[in-house]
Amino acid sequence: MTWGPWPEVGPGDEVLGDVAGRRLLDIGAGAGHHAVHLARHRGALVDAVELSPTQHERAVTEHGRTAGVTFLLGDVVDRLHHAHPYDGAYAIGTLPFIDPMRSLPALRDGLVPGAPLVFSALHTNLHGRPPEASLTPRREMIRLRDTIPIPVSMWVLTGALWEDLLTDHGFSVETTALLTSPGQDSSVAHQLIRARRRSVRAR
Repeated sequence: MTWGPWPEVGPGDEVLGDVAGRRLLDIGAGAGHHAVHLARHRGALVDAVELSPTQHERAVTEHGRTAGVTFLLGDVVDRLHHAHPYDGAYAIGTLPFIDPMRSLPALRDGLVPGAPLVFSALHTNLHGRPPEASLTPRREMIRLRDTIPIPVSMWVLTGALWEDLLTDHGFSVETTALLTSPGQDSSVAHQLIRARRRSVRAR
C-alpha cells in the first residue's frame, strides 16, 4: 500500500495504525486494491466507495467476494451522511477531487471521535506548478490506467491551507510529509497528511 505514484517512497499501511476489526472508509476506492489489502492482511472492515461506475464494476468483478470489504457505488459525502460513523478514513490521491468545504464537514460528522483521517494529495504537478494558497480549484490532467489524459477539477492546496481547513473542521493534524520522486526526472510531489477527529470541537 503506497500513498503516491512511487512504491518505494513513503510509509505503507502502518500509517493508519491498528485497524484490525475497525470500520474504515476508503474514499475513491477505484478498483479496490487497497481496501482488499487492508481487509486481507490487516483485518479491517472496509466500505470502499467509488463514484465511477466503470471502476466500481471492475472492483466488484475482481474482488466482490472478498471478506471484510463492501464495494459501494456513489458519492462518498452522501454515504457519510447516512452511514454509522466510521473508525477511520483514508484517501489515496482522491480527496482533492471533492470541495473541502463539502468533504471535511461530512468527514468530521461521519467519523467517531479520535478516528484517524489519512490522505495523500497532489502538491506539485508534472510541470512544476506549486499548490494554491487559496481555496480555489484548478484544472489538472490525469491519466487512468492506459487512457488519454483527461481534464479534471482539483483542489491542489498548500500544506498550511490543508492544516487550517482540517483544524477549522474539527481535526487535529498529527503528521505531514512530502513524497517526492526518487529520481531527478520528475517535479511531481505529493503530500501525506495524518489527522485525527477531535474528541471535542474547538470553540
